[in-house]
Amino acid sequence: MTSPVSILIVEDDAEIGEFISLYLAGHDIQAKVAANAPEMDAAFGVGVYDLLILDLNLPGEDGLSICRRVRSERRIPIIIVTAQSEDIDKILGLELGADDYIVKPFNSRELLARIRAVLRRTEAPTAVDGRTARQCYLFSGWRVDVLAREVVAPCGIRVAMTGAEFDLLHALCENPNRVLTREQLINMTHGPTSGPFERSIDVLISRLRQKIESDPKKPAFIQTVRSEGYIFSTQVARA
Repeated sequence: MTSPVSILIVEDDAEIGEFISLYLAGHDIQAKVAANAPEMDAAFGVGVYDLLILDLNLPGEDGLSICRRVRSERRIPIIIVTAQSEDIDKILGLELGADDYIVKPFNSRELLARIRAVLRRTEAPTAVDGRTARQCYLFSGWRVDVLAREVVAPCGIRVAMTGAEFDLLHALCENPNRVLTREQLINMTHGPTSGPFERSIDVLISRLRQKIESDPKKPAFIQTVRSEGYIFSTQVARA
């Protein structure tokens, strides 16, 4: 992870925002706090950030609406923060394009671990032996460029994806025609800090199908294996 990292925190509780900011500063992460959507927009207007931490319960425009809007405008990774334990809030956040979530009250070390995990997933691979390690996966006319973290459709159009969606497609490309359980996919994409929230994989699968399948309701590539998981049913070549 390249230092210094700059993070924007959207949190209306000033004490929580200050605590997170000071804690992250002790770990070489610069953090700016915005109390609401207008302050966030103003911050984006004058600064560049590596990651957005977004509380769902905000005055005015709520976190889910902000998440949807930011995802449509920017490729910045998003971690949503919620004080509620209901799965529906986490599911909605992931459906709208968040890369991860954390539930209040949370341990500051857990937040740091999730930040680092998300940033690692969205980093480009480093050069090996002084040469750029470029790797692409090809399947049915699709191209997945690991270095550029870019997905190009058979028609030549680049398909926008969140960091979590790209990581899931990358994992599937590395394991074609092999049944993968939800737990395996969580470990391949989010890592051990994500916890046992297996339905998040189902949400990501649904989002990915919407982007690469001709008919998401009758997927040709990402097929469900009942009571087991998913299989990426296609031939994949490396370039």
